Amino acid sequence: MRFSRFYLNRLQNQDTSDDTVVVIDVLRSFTTAAVALANGARAIYPVEGIAATLTQLAQTPNAVSVGAVGGGDPVPGFDFGNSPWQLMQADLAGKNVVMTTAAGVRGLQRFRRVRRLYATSLVCARATADAIRASSAEEVCFVITGEWVDRDGDEDVACADYIESLLRGESVTTDTYAQRVRNSDFGRRFTVGSWPNLSRGDLELAAHVDLFNFAMPVRCEGERLVIR
Repeated sequence: MRFSRFYLNRLQNQDTSDDTVVVIDVLRSFTTAAVALANGARAIYPVEGIAATLTQLAQTPNAVSVGAVGGGDPVPGFDFGNSPWQLMQADLAGKNVVMTTAAGVRGLQRFRRVRRLYATSLVCARATADAIRASSAEEVCFVITGEWVDRDGDEDVACADYIESLLRGESVTTDTYAQRVRNSDFGRRFTVGSWPNLSRGDLELAAHVDLFNFAMPVRCEGERLVIR
């Protein structure tokens, strides 16, 4: 199995594999998505842009909206922000979640045509590795979405390092990866108290390695992406 990395927000990127792509957003899109599924959501529809999300909501029965703008603030008028801690308290049984975020969702849309596409974060990392191994993938590209000019993105790099180590059959210590999430540039913003929409509860959930035992494959249904 061959591995590569793609940094979503860099101007210069190498070509990626069209075999298996793993889009990582630990803080917080795909931690939020995993919590939504664990709390009974029927499906998640990742949509790029607020206007497109509103259109999707109008076309989707029994739907709730989840979203954030760049920096993490919730989208005004949406049912939920991009907060796994908030969704942990919500009853989402049977709901369809329409989600838009500044990084993770954009990454999925960028790679929607590859053979196998996964959304992931640390909370379902081992399950993602298991799904990739079972698929007999030959090439795996990890897409790092959290690196920006003011953020090192190490929360996502840590997740990629963990999954790659599992796929290589290496011995791993999960505490190391959890601590990297907390110590990342973005992770530290959740603890300083000056960012009201970045809660410590979100950070602790995002740093909980292998909280869930399911992967999040992303598929196309017509022109829509869906995570089930």
